[in-house]
Amino acid sequence: MELVDSRRLTGPNRLLPGPGAVIEVALANDVAERAIDAWRAHATRLLTAVGWEDAGLAERRFDGGASLAFDAPIDALYAATEVNEAAWAAAGRELSGEPARDADEELAELRAHIDTERNPALVALLEAADLHGVACLCDDDHVSIGLGEGSQTFAVDALPAPDTVDWSKVHDVPTAMITGTNGKSTTARMLLAIATAAGKVPGISSTDWIRVGDEVLDDGDWSGPGGARIVLRDPRTQLGILETARGGMLRRGLALERTNVSAVLNVAEDHLGEWGIGTIDGLADGKFVLTRVAHEVVLNADDPPVASRADQVEVPLVWFSMDPSNPIIQDHLEAGGRAFLLNGESLIRCEGETLLELTTVRNIPSTFDGAAKHNVANALAAAAMADVLGLGARAIAEGLASFASRSEDNPGRLNRFRFGDLNVLVDFAHNPHGQASMVDMAKSMGAKRWLVVLGQAGDREDEAIRNLVRVTWTARPDHIVLKEMKAHLRGRSEGAVAALMEDELQNLEVPADRWSRQPSELAAVRSALEWAEPGDLLLLMVHESRGQTLTELGRLSDAGWLPGTRLPSDVLA
Repeated sequence: MELVDSRRLTGPNRLLPGPGAVIEVALANDVAERAIDAWRAHATRLLTAVGWEDAGLAERRFDGGASLAFDAPIDALYAATEVNEAAWAAAGRELSGEPARDADEELAELRAHIDTERNPALVALLEAADLHGVACLCDDDHVSIGLGEGSQTFAVDALPAPDTVDWSKVHDVPTAMITGTNGKSTTARMLLAIATAAGKVPGISSTDWIRVGDEVLDDGDWSGPGGARIVLRDPRTQLGILETARGGMLRRGLALERTNVSAVLNVAEDHLGEWGIGTIDGLADGKFVLTRVAHEVVLNADDPPVASRADQVEVPLVWFSMDPSNPIIQDHLEAGGRAFLLNGESLIRCEGETLLELTTVRNIPSTFDGAAKHNVANALAAAAMADVLGLGARAIAEGLASFASRSEDNPGRLNRFRFGDLNVLVDFAHNPHGQASMVDMAKSMGAKRWLVVLGQAGDREDEAIRNLVRVTWTARPDHIVLKEMKAHLRGRSEGAVAALMEDELQNLEVPADRWSRQPSELAAVRSALEWAEPGDLLLLMVHESRGQTLTELGRLSDAGWLPGTRLPSDVLA
């Protein structure tokens, strides 16, 4: 019995409908049932003693451990983690036969933690916001009421009394939340382009930056609740677009208790084994937390893990699909529902028997005339969300036409560079699902020859790394460059991931002259450029040197470099 992690859950999450406390524990399977029963009994005892007898308990078992949680007041979440840890410690003493702690002393400590943290002014403001039907966002430093241009933000230790607030000036703005194993960032930015075309000032939180209108507020991964709060407190934001990644949902929960629309794009193998989630079903259950807080939900009818969970959604559904004959779509339309479909080369909005052509793939630069099928699907998802948000068909068409997936707008997501007759594509794909989309696209583009740069972070399981190689070789590239990712070893020794990939290539009987190995990501990129000839296609999967790669490619383009000539050292970063 080992306590691995203890933390607050600040919003709706996989285990609870709202705030609470959770511990992650490591457990041998033969004692798991007794240990969890003991935790449950001691948690109930302590929660009752501190006056939280209505708190709901929640648990999730997995091989080798469990997540154990309960509801708690928003103004006592740190104290709640102390209560949870105390319950676990008491369970451990019970199972090991150790004497119990003095009950009065234990409760006195826990009540002191609660009393120190309590903030009645926060609770009063939360209740008032709920009464007025507006959001209230809390963190350690600030509390805000309303969203975006209708928000007001206060220091957590200087909160106003509810009756001093002019509630006529407080309101929410529309929001959209997007999750999925792949495509989140691109879909969010397509929606941003549509919102801009509709004349809105959108705010977006994503894995690369926080941006409001044309201003980037901060770079980095802001796809968790912290990034969402920053965007939704900015008084310029008229529409919030929140890329919502797995990690933030698992660690803290969602920033919002309600949103206009949530989209689940797909669920595929990635990050398995982290946070006790070892299956695709487990990943899907986590991502579907977004559907609990939405007024309407957009789902991918072509993705089995997503489509199979539609019956869990209790609000109106909007489907998107690349296949108009999909039975899910047909049944939905017959019932009068809405769907966004690819019909030939056209993206269409369907509602019952009413059809509206929005645009064509040839008018969406990021689809490469339809070769990038995953971006066609992303465009359908963005159009569906835009429709729910009331942005209109004209804005959908104009926004998708303006979104070219340039490196400055969508870094590392299918950025295209041309050097004469050489095409170079830079992408962030990092799991078999994303890789399959990329190599299928590359194979369909009709290049004379094509090459892929391939690598993986060390925290993936061996089988996942081997599967990435298998997926890549299925498309039969002319050359594969394996790269070392020293900044992403994550517990493995240097060279171990590349060696595993080499071994899988040998198992697949890939000829030795069809692959090579480079000591770094940047060296792999330069090796690919040196290999290239006119008419070729380079598919560069970049992760740790993405910024430097994009910079170098931009400089090479400015310098007029062409394949078959020496790489000019004076323009390399």
